[in-house]
Amino acid sequence: MIAPAQWVVLFRHGHSEWNLSDRFTGWTDISLTETGLAEATAAGRRLAQAGYAFDEVHGSVLQRTRQTVTALLAAMGSPEVPLFTTWRLNERHYGALQGMNKREIFATWGEAASRRWWRGYFEAPPPLSRDDPRHPRFDPLYAALGPGDLPASESLRDCQQRMLPYWNEVLLPRLRAGRRLLVVSHGNTLRGLVMHLDALDAVTMERVEITSGVPLVYRFASDLSVLGREWLAMPASTPS
Repeated sequence: MIAPAQWVVLFRHGHSEWNLSDRFTGWTDISLTETGLAEATAAGRRLAQAGYAFDEVHGSVLQRTRQTVTALLAAMGSPEVPLFTTWRLNERHYGALQGMNKREIFATWGEAASRRWWRGYFEAPPPLSRDDPRHPRFDPLYAALGPGDLPASESLRDCQQRMLPYWNEVLLPRLRAGRRLLVVSHGNTLRGLVMHLDALDAVTMERVEITSGVPLVYRFASDLSVLGREWLAMPASTPS
């Protein structure tokens, strides 16, 4: 096992059912494919091989992250590690784009505006109407949330701002207490966290990619300032 240190591992879930048709998923509760489950299993084995172990896992309420956690912890041989879920670690809400593929989105709103929505930091896609069945107020997963917490669309900044209270108020105190943490979330949510941890500006943020299925390890000094980060490279496949 690696020596005790202040670190956290970030992990983006792998391939989901809507990746097959290039559809924007957002808060839609889509499951992983067999490929996505295999990615989680491989990552769990790699983490165990590198000597990592966890006291807690934190993830979104969406099933693709919960499936990821189950497969990853099983591969590590530690299925008993507790999982804490929160809507604050959900993927960015894509508003009216949810459920559509890029070809449909380009045809409806044009390529330039569409690319600003999904890569930019400030601009949110067109929102869902309150009566749209895709609106989270109709989803029992969010029955306990107040109307002000339910997005009809989010920019990356919006997503980051609803995620950061969980980082500051829940995860940082646990990290300070020496807990070994795994955070399993989504591409844009983790982009927002990386932007915060690395003190990136909005222009630089647009070029940041979070690789799915590969653990990202952040190490911290005693004052919880970032010492550095590294991708935990996956072993190359061995030809059969």
